[in-house]
Amino acid sequence: MLDKRISEILKEKKLDAILVSDPFNMRYITGFRGGEGYVYLSEQRQVLLTDSRYTTQARDEADGFEIVQVDGTADYIKRLYGFMQEENVKVLGFEDEHLIYVSVKSLQDGCPGVEFAALGGALNRLRIIKNEAELKALRQAEHVGDLAFEEILKIIRPGMTELQVAAELEYSMKKNGAVRTSFETIVASGINSAMPHAIPSEKKIESGDFVTMDFGCMIDGYCSDMTRTIVVGKADEKQKEIYNIVLQAQLAALDAVKAGMKGSEVDKVARDIIYSAGYQECFGHGLGHSVGLFIHEDPRLSPKCHEVLEENMIQTVEPGIYVPGFGGVRIEDMIIVKKDGHENLTHSPKELLEV
Repeated sequence: MLDKRISEILKEKKLDAILVSDPFNMRYITGFRGGEGYVYLSEQRQVLLTDSRYTTQARDEADGFEIVQVDGTADYIKRLYGFMQEENVKVLGFEDEHLIYVSVKSLQDGCPGVEFAALGGALNRLRIIKNEAELKALRQAEHVGDLAFEEILKIIRPGMTELQVAAELEYSMKKNGAVRTSFETIVASGINSAMPHAIPSEKKIESGDFVTMDFGCMIDGYCSDMTRTIVVGKADEKQKEIYNIVLQAQLAALDAVKAGMKGSEVDKVARDIIYSAGYQECFGHGLGHSVGLFIHEDPRLSPKCHEVLEENMIQTVEPGIYVPGFGGVRIEDMIIVKKDGHENLTHSPKELLEV
């Protein structure tokens, strides 16, 4: 039986059927984790099409869906067009934010007489508010991140490279049950920490360096995300100043966030503190983003996002200050938005640690 929310999309957008191509939406709608293929949805038919590498997995995971094995792009199009002819489909919704032009053109050429209507982010929005099973997986994934941070504090030292620290974090997460990392681990030391998305390198950590570690893992398909910045050795006065401003901004935003606020309003709480301290040129990214099956989901905490937060949305809260040629600080927690506040899923210490 078709999900009621998808039926509403069909009616609202005046569609006869929907073609799902985004692997995260495929996973959410069907339970299939393979990520290869298409899902065809109409009021009469729900079909998962994939190739021989995944059909056994699809039959195990996509309960209630018809599984059709296909052989190559031409066969996908032929089968899809056959379904549409059988159901007299005139308008097909497709994920324009996912499919590249050449794929859309191939589908249009192979399905004459069918109008292709862009869905925008309509299917992505099904994933915005998390249910209890999703929240359980998110809690566990973030807990594994906490364990990794606890372990890295015991072994990080001058002379280790950024790549070695990243490898230790990833090993710890997998050792504690993670299937994979949820994004490329960031470890940035010294002046590299002034780059928000620095790539770990062979640079050796030196005594007195800031070390920013941004990492996460996947449990049951759901992502975690956390960042901590420490000083290896002793912090100087400027490091302490920057760190404390970022911490103050993060704590203020956490105190403010709740259902009913706009993403831009929460962002402003933290941004005002950083800007008033004279670092308005050193915080260029948004305060946070949602997390789920994909690491960067909507809505976001940013000056440009005016969407109202709702209960059981996930958000990261991650202000930062990045001073070129000196270094930077980011502190990030992952939270569940609640009616009168939030539930923080990240439990690692946030005071400035000198190790």
